[in-house]
Amino acid sequence: MHAASSRTDSLIELMAPLIEGDGYTPTRLSAVSLMAMHRPSGRTPMIYEPSLIIVAQGYKIGYLGDREIHYGPGQYLVQTLPLPFECETHASAEAPLLGVAVHLDPALLGELVTTIGDGIGQGSGEGEASPVPMASVSMTEGMQGAVERLLRSLHDPAETAAMGASRVRDVVFEALRGEQGPALRALVLHQGHYSRIVQVLSRLHARYAEDVSVEALARQANMSPSTFHQHFRDIVQASPLQYLKQLRLLKAQQLLAQKTCNVNQAASAVGYRSASQFSRDYKRYFGTSPLQHRQEERAWRVS
Repeated sequence: MHAASSRTDSLIELMAPLIEGDGYTPTRLSAVSLMAMHRPSGRTPMIYEPSLIIVAQGYKIGYLGDREIHYGPGQYLVQTLPLPFECETHASAEAPLLGVAVHLDPALLGELVTTIGDGIGQGSGEGEASPVPMASVSMTEGMQGAVERLLRSLHDPAETAAMGASRVRDVVFEALRGEQGPALRALVLHQGHYSRIVQVLSRLHARYAEDVSVEALARQANMSPSTFHQHFRDIVQASPLQYLKQLRLLKAQQLLAQKTCNVNQAASAVGYRSASQFSRDYKRYFGTSPLQHRQEERAWRVS
């Protein structure tokens, strides 16, 4: 326990001076951002881009369908797909949430998987379940060391410039060696139904404002509509149209938070033809109207 606590303390000491405030703090490395929260937050709909989330203090609980994913000190989250889910944050002013997010670049993943071959990332093998898109993994000594080296490099601009990319590569390599290695490999190898669903999700994520049918998505996945629907639900914990609706609403929330457009413009930008239907769906999903949400966000930022 003492060793585990010592390792956690070292991450906190490295992160804390780099964090500028609540939310995400960008770093000199485009793939790396730091995260902090000085207050608890109840279950809130959100979406993570494919990334590794390493938490040094505080903890989070993710809710994806009927799954609960706990991640805090001693664990890291492997998010392989951009999935809407609900997240609960445990943090306080005395013990804020502190963490680091490492974006999963497809090119880097592809290069590492090709270089590694079949050497690692095969999982436990016996009784191995299908890959899951979001899971908490126990920190290994290898991952702990890789994250520490990455954070130390961020304290020195010269080291960041010279070694930053290698430090990121080190962290992703350790993730490929971990329990979620098979899910990361599946993003690259394009084998099996999991990979086909990944490709459909990539299309939806890039073109969420367009009209789409389940039949067209099934054709893209080279599956029958019923088989596609079942595999999609098994992986995403939502139907294709539920996923698309949640994705649109989360994208609209981002637009409104940035104050780049009004409610009608946000609705149109994410593919809604009816602003009133958008407002109803938004309130049902987030528990508050688009206008109220923007006002609350603005008031919190000011405070």
